[in-house]
Amino acid sequence: MNFTQEMLAAKIGHNFNQQKDPMANRDDKTPENVPGAYYVDDTCIDCDLCRSNAPEFFKREESAGYTIVYRQPVTPEEIAQAENAQLDCPTESIGNDGLE
Repeated sequence: MNFTQEMLAAKIGHNFNQQKDPMANRDDKTPENVPGAYYVDDTCIDCDLCRSNAPEFFKREESAGYTIVYRQPVTPEEIAQAENAQLDCPTESIGNDGLE
């Protein structure tokens, strides 16, 4: 866990050592996500980490107050960037189930 994640955990009172689902739940993805493999589910806490790491794919849905995927990555470099954002997500709200 990096410093930002530790600070976020302290702020929200989350224990990241607890057992969690391995990734976001496709059944709980927010409706504003564009179709594709990557999505954000309703556990997003609007921390801004993915938007900072991969702004080409993630943006804030202002009216709802959480992040969505607004463009799917295509190239290997873009996919690597989206994967890094997924790995860094402190709430594991970013999913990639490979379904289109």
